[in-house]
Amino acid sequence: MGKVRITKQELRKQKDSLARFRRYLPTLQLKKKQLQQQIVKAHQQIDRVSKEEEDFRNEVINWVDLFAQQNPIREVLSLKAIKTRRGNVAGVDLPIFDRVDFELKSYSLMETPLWLDSGIEAVKKVINYKAELIVLHRQLDALKEELRITNQRVNLFEKVKIPESEENIRMIQIYLGERRTAAVVRGKIAKAKIG
Repeated sequence: MGKVRITKQELRKQKDSLARFRRYLPTLQLKKKQLQQQIVKAHQQIDRVSKEEEDFRNEVINWVDLFAQQNPIREVLSLKAIKTRRGNVAGVDLPIFDRVDFELKSYSLMETPLWLDSGIEAVKKVINYKAELIVLHRQLDALKEELRITNQRVNLFEKVKIPESEENIRMIQIYLGERRTAAVVRGKIAKAKIG
């Protein structure tokens, strides 16, 4: 707590500050609650996508051994870009997964294995899952960082600023009250001496 001037003007300033802190605190607490809910949703989405990916991998496990043979997928399929868009959740800019763009080179149907088309689709699907998980983890990191900052602000208001302002107001009111009492006493003494 810094040095506080003991004046009526400072008392008004401290009361205004206290009112402002009390007005902003519920907003910060609401933001904290929204962020916590969004973090839970992000975890649920990560779990859902991870489960879908695992289920898909279990589906293709029977024929994935074909990749160990001559594998032309790398020659015909390449990742072009992971597309995201920006979203705003509880005041936080978040990346939102949109799609993955692939580049598919032409290939001869006669010279490639029969499973190549199915293999390409399987690889695309796995890459889509991985890309979505990467974006979801970025969302989660951004939400956690914003929650950390919001928690600090809530704690600053609840534990420092509001109690500090209340104490300053109490201290100034006591001092000003003592000054008023002293002035009344001095006035009565002066009146007694005159009269």
